[in-house]
Amino acid sequence: MPELPEVETVRRGLEPVMAGQKIVATEIRRPDLRWPFPERMRERLEGLRVLRLRRRSKYILVDLESGESLLVHLGMSGRMIVSGDVTGSFQHDLLPLQKHDHVVLDMEQGARIVFNDARRFGAMDLLETARDEAHPLLAELGPEPLGNSFDGPTLLAALQGRRSPVKAALLDQKTVAGLGNIYVCEVLHRAGLSPLRRCDRIASARIEALVPVIRQVLQEAIAAGGSSLRDHRQTNGDLGYFQHGFRAYGREGEPCPSEGCGGRIRRVSQSGRSTFYCPDCQR
Repeated sequence: MPELPEVETVRRGLEPVMAGQKIVATEIRRPDLRWPFPERMRERLEGLRVLRLRRRSKYILVDLESGESLLVHLGMSGRMIVSGDVTGSFQHDLLPLQKHDHVVLDMEQGARIVFNDARRFGAMDLLETARDEAHPLLAELGPEPLGNSFDGPTLLAALQGRRSPVKAALLDQKTVAGLGNIYVCEVLHRAGLSPLRRCDRIASARIEALVPVIRQVLQEAIAAGGSSLRDHRQTNGDLGYFQHGFRAYGREGEPCPSEGCGGRIRRVSQSGRSTFYCPDCQR
């Protein structure tokens, strides 16, 4: 499933062709994805100007002049691909629609945005912009890891005294929003902290020191266009390439890249998910 960097990469790709423009035509090509589309979705989008695009955790929010926002969740395999007359690029041809193209938005300057989702675990909804944090998918999310409200004392307060492994705690979206399996593995490897360690057995200073590592990993991944392991594509169809710099995730049996370590990356299962770490340098 796309994590924060992949979703932010998609948001940034959509912003130049959507922000400030009207949606001149909308085509809804099926009644649902993971859940049914909202009532009168086409009428509530068509002819409206997009004010801005935001991201909250793993969700894209498209704010409309009507006071509503289109919430987009990419799910497991969702993609948003831009084609057409895109200002400042050489991409002019509209791509032919495919079997799994479920929602099509045509913008006033000629760009077309297509939501493609082969596995249909994605979702779209419309919500009141002013009350977006009350939406069931957003209501219990923790702070944004790249935002000003996320700092050492905040993370310490969220983790201190918890008996769960630190990896599980960081995957909890109530602790911090947007982190997933890939980036938690990468963060913990860089921090030299075992994913198996219980939160209540980690020194406060080590917990607080995770914050700049989380920020660095996410910022590097966004700059690389995210990680493309199976389905993720940028809005122009290109792959992300952060996966080429993984230090731990997916590297079972390979030498640990930490200088002077000499260990090898191990894979274990935690709560049904694969965890990759180095037992020699992650303590």
